[in-house]
Amino acid sequence: MSKLTSHVLDVYSGKPGGGIKVDVYYISENKRNKLNTVLLNKDGRADKPLAEGANFKEGKYELVFFVGDYFKKITNLPKTPFLDEVIIRFGISNPNEHYHVPLLVTPWSYSTYRGS
Repeated sequence: MSKLTSHVLDVYSGKPGGGIKVDVYYISENKRNKLNTVLLNKDGRADKPLAEGANFKEGKYELVFFVGDYFKKITNLPKTPFLDEVIIRFGISNPNEHYHVPLLVTPWSYSTYRGS
């Protein structure tokens, strides 16, 4: 099924990133068009795809993960955290495929890849 999904793992705590807010944008002519805002469940996943149907087409997308708010709740971060919003901009070349964008994150680092 063609859709966009994500999963966040909190490597700092060794658990899923439940409660992280994620904004989803489609980039058209260098303008950000907001498609969705989700709050990740206790498994660090959205309950529904981030984009599908008419909102899932070829082009550039951006996911904004509000990790600063999440880590402030579970650890003692400085007033200005090192990572506040993690922004991942990527392309969808074949909207007939499933695109999964996992995020591995700590208060000081992150990694992502195209998952399955």
